[in-house]
Amino acid sequence: MLIVNKGEKVKIRVKVNGIWYERYVSPRMLLVDFIRDELGLTGTKVGCDTTTCGACTVLLNGRSVKSCTVFAVQADGAEITTIEGLSVDSKLHPIQEAFKDNFALQCGFCTPGMIMQSYFLLKENPNPTEEEVKDGLHGNICRCTGYQNIIKAVLDASRRLRA
Repeated sequence: MLIVNKGEKVKIRVKVNGIWYERYVSPRMLLVDFIRDELGLTGTKVGCDTTTCGACTVLLNGRSVKSCTVFAVQADGAEITTIEGLSVDSKLHPIQEAFKDNFALQCGFCTPGMIMQSYFLLKENPNPTEEEVKDGLHGNICRCTGYQNIIKAVLDASRRLRA
């Protein structure tokens, strides 16, 4: 159990998108705020702060988490992947390409979380059915697209990744 005095900061060390960072943070700082405010990685969005929307989805030690419900201190020593960590040498990841090619975004606010959840889904199940995609994305909300193109994009990404 972490015990600190009021106002005291705690040193954490995390590996984000392949780079180790050390920072002093408030024990109450959320992981999403750490990612955005301390590291300047603004692809991860703050949508609801209640795990409802999924806009803040990242991978924490390979598992999909909603970073608005994880304290940064809980990630000490962990490996985190954000949307910025998927592309390599400015080349989009196949899931990002599939979202672009299938028009699976409109305003783009939910897109990073949708892509990160899709990444996790396809790691766990490389060849999902349409129903499995729907089930795998059920914790992520898009208020613009109606989901058809998102589902189409995930199925397309699955084919691309298996090719």
